[in-house]
Amino acid sequence: MIHLKLSNIKIPVAEARNIKNLVCKQFRIRTEDLDGFRIVRQSVDARKKNNVLYNYQVEVSVPDGYRGLLNGPDATECVAAQEFTYPKWHHDRRPVVVGFGPAGMFAALCLARCGAHPVIIERGERIEERQQSVQRFLQTKVLNPDSNVQFGEGGAGTFSDGKLNTNVNSEYNQFILNEFYRHGAPEEVTYQQNPHVGTDYLSKVVKNIRTEIESLGGEFHFNTLFDAFEKEGEALRIHCNNDKTFVTHHLLLGLGHSARDTIRMLHARGVLMEPKGFSIGVRMEHLQRDINRMQYGQAASLLPPASYKGVVHLKDRGVYTFCMCPGGTVMASASEKGTIVTNGMSEHKRDKANANSALLVSVTPEDFLQGSVLDGIDYQEKYEQLAFRMAGDGRAPGNLVGEFLKGQIATRHRKVVPSYPHGIHYGDFKRCLPEYAVHALREALPLLDRKLPGIANVDTVLTGVETRSSSPVRILRDEARISSVPGIYPIGEGAGYAGGIMSAAIDGLKTAISLM
Repeated sequence: MIHLKLSNIKIPVAEARNIKNLVCKQFRIRTEDLDGFRIVRQSVDARKKNNVLYNYQVEVSVPDGYRGLLNGPDATECVAAQEFTYPKWHHDRRPVVVGFGPAGMFAALCLARCGAHPVIIERGERIEERQQSVQRFLQTKVLNPDSNVQFGEGGAGTFSDGKLNTNVNSEYNQFILNEFYRHGAPEEVTYQQNPHVGTDYLSKVVKNIRTEIESLGGEFHFNTLFDAFEKEGEALRIHCNNDKTFVTHHLLLGLGHSARDTIRMLHARGVLMEPKGFSIGVRMEHLQRDINRMQYGQAASLLPPASYKGVVHLKDRGVYTFCMCPGGTVMASASEKGTIVTNGMSEHKRDKANANSALLVSVTPEDFLQGSVLDGIDYQEKYEQLAFRMAGDGRAPGNLVGEFLKGQIATRHRKVVPSYPHGIHYGDFKRCLPEYAVHALREALPLLDRKLPGIANVDTVLTGVETRSSSPVRILRDEARISSVPGIYPIGEGAGYAGGIMSAAIDGLKTAISLM
């Protein structure tokens, strides 16, 4: 047998169920000779709305007699995938991982498979209890400050669309995708162009990863907040809010971008960090069926819910869409009382009526620096608090695009019903966003509509505020991934080294590997 990778397989979307037969027809393979068959990549080519195609890359096993296919441009011989090897942990003390979001999860998983028996500290609850706390907040507005949409097992990504695409070109990309599938995600995450898990599957994946780590000797401490540390010879003594202490030579900090209290504690204890840019803006909501038609034309009914991505470069700022959630909801994502924070969330089916996406304006350190590295945190908090004060009862500031572009305020929704769970208070975004951000959004929306017709439809709902697209600080680390305090390893999005589930997972994994 010979194992081949076949590329440039273009199939009308209506015929995708017959992919095996169509591959055999295109490459003149007898169906009875086809042994192994696996989809490697699937993407949608919607450049011609009257002829939307799937583009596939597949791997097949066929008899040696088909070796002649290698003479063509669309066939190559498969190279056996290199197995990931796990060296043995050779240090005396167990590593401690703070935070069980994507960075912490994959760092801890790697360390457990290496026999390190990691200790995992998570300020929030196990996923089962965390889901109850989040549901309680959505229904009653009663917030658990330590276990919510931002904090708890799985990290902030657990209550999101679960996107697994990334701009990071890493040798570990496919490994991460395969691990998500191995722990309960649908198989298509391993081959789709823009894979997503969905919040419903993410909770299962997170629990299964925790179970494997425990089976390998990992030790979890939930409802445990890391709140101090001190040097103890060459080791670090870790102090937690419930009087638990741990001693280690390797402290991996996968804090997440919302652990402001922990960042402030680290700064006060001399851990060097620097300010970094982030973004601020709103969530916009459209009817998903309108987005489907915009992207796929007449083929919309044959394809999964469509997404979009757009960017506008203004004179001095960028405005861009972020974390677009097809068929999802706008989430109440605060982790501190008296604040409004928005984010997007979808289940795997993406079957809700609305599509939503952040529309963000770039913020540079020059916009907020007043003398402290932590000024960016204060800046985010300021606008989250102002957003809460507009209604004072948990409703989020909102407007419709038609009125927003005219400098007016809508009084009610029209075509699109807002999905924010605590309701919308229609008002002036100048009361809860920097003036430059409001001006940039007004300037960018018509320009964005030229690229994505319908995005600036007058009935589009805008909900504020979106402030936590990334961390406003970066904890400095050297080439060995060590912070200014020996033994502390900042990882993931909260430390300023990632921007999403995949890049955070890769960063945590690479840091764990570096410790061997």
